[in-house]
Amino acid sequence: MLGRLVNESLARGKNYARPWGDVLPTLRAADLFFVNLECVLTNRTERWSDGGYKPFYFRADPAAVRSLELGRVDVASVANNHIGDFGSEGLRDTLAALDRAGIAHAGAGIDRLSARQPALLTRAGVRVAVVAFADYPVEWAATATAPGMNYTPVSLEPEYFDELKVALAVAREQADLVIFSIHWGPNMCERPSREFQAFAHAVIDAGADIFWGHSAHVVQGIEFRRGHPILYDTGDLVDDYAVDRQLRNDLSAVFLLTVRPPAVEDVEVVPVRIDDMHVNLAGGRDRDWFLERFNARCAELGTAVVLEPGRVHVAAREPVGRG
Repeated sequence: MLGRLVNESLARGKNYARPWGDVLPTLRAADLFFVNLECVLTNRTERWSDGGYKPFYFRADPAAVRSLELGRVDVASVANNHIGDFGSEGLRDTLAALDRAGIAHAGAGIDRLSARQPALLTRAGVRVAVVAFADYPVEWAATATAPGMNYTPVSLEPEYFDELKVALAVAREQADLVIFSIHWGPNMCERPSREFQAFAHAVIDAGADIFWGHSAHVVQGIEFRRGHPILYDTGDLVDDYAVDRQLRNDLSAVFLLTVRPPAVEDVEVVPVRIDDMHVNLAGGRDRDWFLERFNARCAELGTAVVLEPGRVHVAAREPVGRG
């Protein structure tokens, strides 16, 4: 989230690499880097108000796209509850800023068809597709003739889920690896509900190789479904948010996935700490706290957190105590 105080910091210091802190070498070493962009990139200041009260509006100057460039962001999911904060024109400005920077995006567009198009990239001969959805607000759903985001409820009802399956099938025709991204669920929620688990399982069964969830602002556990990872919520990475001292939403992670399409061979977890509008590698008690909580959340999902010298990764194991 590059808006609000982060945007002010960027505009004041002109140090557009600062948000990434000492995590930058890790990000730049990856073949592909994916983020959820939790703000719009626009100079417009007129807020969306058609649906009544909204507590938070996140906007960054278009120049903030330079931070994404310096972080070598390859794909931005823009299906979320802030892409419409400054109306359809703010949405269009955001897509234009990403296009000028050469950053692929998925999850919003000038109409329903464009909002549902996957982001497509190729690295080392591997074709990758990212399909992005959000489960709220429905008022921002793109239509056949109007801009908006790629909306879907968390539902297995055919009237909704069949459209999701079509989107995955379209992506599969064009890619060796399909990533499903969704901005979903309530804030500050530590674990997925059974309804959300069933939905994630169905998405994997429908053809996604990786399930990537976000929105809770805290990292939830990882589960494997037939060898495919489900990252229920990957937490935050850059923001100016107030910190809950119990849930520690300032402690998060970068997730490094090693893939040999369509297989995911490894999921490495790099703990980080967000502070003063930028992120750095977590150490000491912060790192220990995060890993202890993350290990507990993963164990509930039948996943083991494996600590090795210099690295942390997760692996599937037989569930314990689940009938």
